[in-house]
Amino acid sequence: MEEYTLLRQFADSWMLLALFAFFVGVIIWVFRPGSSKTYGDTANIPFRHQDKPATHKEARQ
Repeated sequence: MEEYTLLRQFADSWMLLALFAFFVGVIIWVFRPGSSKTYGDTANIPFRHQDKPATHKEARQ
């Protein structure tokens, strides 16, 4: 069997399945319970401390 044909069949079957499983795993990881606080804090970084720089104590939170 030709190498290209073998790799093409592998990519069309098992690699497609593996990449789909990886995609589903990433989606589950992102939408898992408890992650909304982490992503909410990260999303609000640009809106923190508009008037002055953060103090050392505020920056550690």
